[in-house]
Amino acid sequence: MTFGMFRPARVALASAFTALAFAVLAGCSFQPEEKIWEISGPVFGTGYHINVVLTDDQERLETLANGIDEVLGGVDASMSTWRDDSELSRFNQRTDQSEWFPVSAGLFEVLEKAREISTLTDGAFDVTIGPVVNLWGFGPQARPNQIPTEESLAKVLAATGFDKLELREAPPAVRATPPQYVDLSAIAKGYGVDAVARFLESEGVQAYLVEIGGEVRVNGRKPDGSTWRLAIEQPVSEGREVNRVVALESRAMATSGDYRNYYESEGRRYSHTIDPATGEPIAHKLASVTVIADDCMTADALATGFNVMGYERANAVAVRENIPAYFIVRTDEGFETHQTPAFSSYVTQ
Repeated sequence: MTFGMFRPARVALASAFTALAFAVLAGCSFQPEEKIWEISGPVFGTGYHINVVLTDDQERLETLANGIDEVLGGVDASMSTWRDDSELSRFNQRTDQSEWFPVSAGLFEVLEKAREISTLTDGAFDVTIGPVVNLWGFGPQARPNQIPTEESLAKVLAATGFDKLELREAPPAVRATPPQYVDLSAIAKGYGVDAVARFLESEGVQAYLVEIGGEVRVNGRKPDGSTWRLAIEQPVSEGREVNRVVALESRAMATSGDYRNYYESEGRRYSHTIDPATGEPIAHKLASVTVIADDCMTADALATGFNVMGYERANAVAVRENIPAYFIVRTDEGFETHQTPAFSSYVTQ
């Protein structure tokens, strides 16, 4: 993920929350009146939109905005692969990773969750696949003039594997043999959402919606007592269409798809999502998958892992583990949708 220089966060009364057609209406039943305020700004090469339910207290809102910037800046300084000076990059740059490398509690939490999801998805989610992602031109390096050869791909892929990372809980540290290049872009954004949510709760904010690049976590309800309504996009590369709307309370949601970040070469479409089993971009008919979980880090990683697995394998795991998941599959006639039993209670339309 990339992280540009922070501009001051924008704080405004939310008249309409534009991201993914989120409808927000402020209630007026209590005095002092609670309203929905939006705090927004750039982060991780995308943007964040945060709705908080508060009374009109500009000083408190500015304090929250500054705190949010600080929290997200800390995540980027720890986990970005686009910054040479980040905590993760310093580990990746080590030619010998056999000795324990001390890490922050936050980075350890993400690495531990990544290992858990890797095991659950039978390796479909793998944070060590970074060198292969770079080889295909989807990392911080420039896009190659041609797609990787079978020989170069096989050589790089053979050196990767989430099982090569070792974690130590106390004190938190990581090591790897052989050396690994760890890419957390499929989980760190979700962690950023969770970090902001924790910060808001520590500041006494009971009702909020945190969204970063489409990954969302909500808590509480809107001033009128209604739940937060979130849209799942139709997986089309141009324009934005709503496929389904869900209602959430104290939950997180993330979507992974192959329809935004891709390129074409010699008539073939290459998705940014790489299958760790083959080292190649996914090529099945699952266009997008949405996962609901208690925290956004889990939802983010699961959505990516399920997207790699394809509908049949991912659905089997989601049903077995009682995970709320929603799949949009390409067909010759358009799209068809599938949802696990655990997902159905969240659908409103």
